Amino acid sequence: MNFDKNLVLSVREFNSAAKQVIEAGLPLLWVRGEISNFVGAASGHWYFSLKDAQAQVRCVMFRHKSQYLDFKPGNGMQVEVLALPTLYEARGDFQLTLEKMRPAGLGALYEAFEKLKRQLESEGLFDAGRKRPLPFMPRQIGIVTSPQAAALRDVLRTLANRMPGIPVLLYPTPVQGNDAAQKIAAAIREANERGECDTLIVCRGGGSIEDLWAFNEEVVARAIAASRIPVASGVGHETDFTIADFVADLRAATPTAAAQAAVPDGEELKQRLQQSARHLSRAVSRRFEQHMQQLDYLQRRLIHPVQRMQQQRQHLEQLQQRLHLAQVHGVQHQQWHWQALRQRLRAVRPGVAELQIRHVAYSRRLHEVMARNLEHHQSRLNSLQQHLQHLDPTQVLARGYSMVRDEQGKIVVDSTQVSKGGLLEVTFARGWVRTEVKEKDEH
Repeated sequence: MNFDKNLVLSVREFNSAAKQVIEAGLPLLWVRGEISNFVGAASGHWYFSLKDAQAQVRCVMFRHKSQYLDFKPGNGMQVEVLALPTLYEARGDFQLTLEKMRPAGLGALYEAFEKLKRQLESEGLFDAGRKRPLPFMPRQIGIVTSPQAAALRDVLRTLANRMPGIPVLLYPTPVQGNDAAQKIAAAIREANERGECDTLIVCRGGGSIEDLWAFNEEVVARAIAASRIPVASGVGHETDFTIADFVADLRAATPTAAAQAAVPDGEELKQRLQQSARHLSRAVSRRFEQHMQQLDYLQRRLIHPVQRMQQQRQHLEQLQQRLHLAQVHGVQHQQWHWQALRQRLRAVRPGVAELQIRHVAYSRRLHEVMARNLEHHQSRLNSLQQHLQHLDPTQVLARGYSMVRDEQGKIVVDSTQVSKGGLLEVTFARGWVRTEVKEKDEH
């Protein structure tokens, strides 16, 4: 940015130009230092200084960025921040506007965590389809943790309170340190080889990311993924996430939550069983009452065999009487029917001769009417033929007349319909000729 040396700038213009120069010359970068003068504003924004032994710089982290941090920064904490150098124009203060923040020295751990997470996720170890439900009522529960861990006491207390009758086996292992990951994986494999339990809890209490790092190792993730026993992971506090959590069949926020997920609540089950027993008792009572009522009804309908036989005998006698009456009635009905038919036949037979006479008379009259109609129609046909002959144009032509048509085949009745030089067709009673008009008279 070039300026005329004689140009006079206002303070605002100078600060604005300085801000542009700083932001253009310094990119987004990581800075390490110690937090001091930390202030959390009511708006949710954070203001503090980042310092080392020789220098310090003002910093601001706005709420829409700070809300995603999984820890609360404080004075004296060594951190690494990803920030954009800029200038606060109102006061001319040079400051860093933060995008991300992490505890100092953890950058490599976070990178390793993200790299392994991406690798295992691409292999499908985090897929929901491969995760198995925990048994509702396990026969025996296995716990993979340190015998000295406070998390073990929390888990045992929770299991004892919820379901004291379920046996618990401990597969002891260190949960932090150099060889902790290999030993945790070995304990998980041992539990599978022995096959003594059907639910496995892998747990430890809260701590820093270094303390929990054993559960971010690939060997532990592979062991959990290969486990035939469903695994519940309860590592750290609710805000802590490890690779083991992503691979496990169930991720619990805390060891206590893992124990709660592993077994049902015995008191709640007892209440549910008592409620079910009450429902069953009421159902049995209702069914018993229904059967007793039905028994009373059937008892009222129950008849002594002797009485039943008498009723059947009376019913049979009634049926016999009805059958006899039906037979007698049927015979009488048939007799009446035949008598009616004989009477109708006797009434019809005397009229046969008369019908024959009427048939002959009707036949004679029919022939006479047909002959008269035929004669009438023949006479009319002859008359129509004669009238048709009078209208026949050939008969007219035979008397010496002729019929004239022009070139379009139209009959000519007037000399105005033709012109000199035109062709005409003249039809006679026999034959026709084509002629040319030489002269004409239109009067």
